Amino acid sequence: MDAEERRRGILDAARRSGSVEVVGLAAEFGVSRETVRRDLNLLERHGLVRRTHGGAIPVESAGFETTLATRTARNVPEKTRIAAAAAALLGDAETVFIDEGYTPQLIAAALPRNRPLTVITTSLATAGHLSSAENVTVLLLGGRVRGGTLATVDHWATRMLSGFVIDLAYVGANGISRNHGLTTPDPAVGEVKAQVLKAARRRVFSGVHTKFGAVSFCRFADVTEFEAIVTDAGLPAAEAHRYSLLGPEVIRA
Repeated sequence: MDAEERRRGILDAARRSGSVEVVGLAAEFGVSRETVRRDLNLLERHGLVRRTHGGAIPVESAGFETTLATRTARNVPEKTRIAAAAAALLGDAETVFIDEGYTPQLIAAALPRNRPLTVITTSLATAGHLSSAENVTVLLLGGRVRGGTLATVDHWATRMLSGFVIDLAYVGANGISRNHGLTTPDPAVGEVKAQVLKAARRRVFSGVHTKFGAVSFCRFADVTEFEAIVTDAGLPAAEAHRYSLLGPEVIRA
């Protein structure tokens, strides 16, 4: 195995597992720890991983979007824990926005059913799952349906949102960084998310640790606009603390 193949294997391992450690990689590929460190440093310079103490975590490419089916198959235990922790932040909210994506679907499923809730969403999947739920009124925003994510966008959706005052918005992103905020590759999606933030009194970001450090084309929010960031323990505690200094509570589920 040459160096290029080894680095490709390291990157595949990081994306498959969510994180890698120098010691384990050295044993797996039969090279020295120093060689692995050089490989990780090179991958970091190319924006493919972010170094952590003793290893690295992958940086998802936020320049393209995976399909909903692909997202459903990744990091399911972490997303389930994130969803439960995010749903616990509901408080006394009566109107809730649920974003497109698999983690928001899990948040919707975790919301209580013992009191009335109005859920506004762009997600056809979330609307379908909640349509028969007791005590839940579902408002599906109109608009063009994006095939990959089965979510609505464009002026029909933003026009509806402009007339709402929403107690709590659960928002996702393709990438989140301290310098560039929350980003997505599609301008139409970014416009809907930006309008959601204008309409919402409280805002919670939820996403797996691989979203952190990724930057895409369309910026729609600053980290400072959120009361909480909910992610998994794959985000290093030191990095979580850096985000918390910008204002939000950071919860590592």
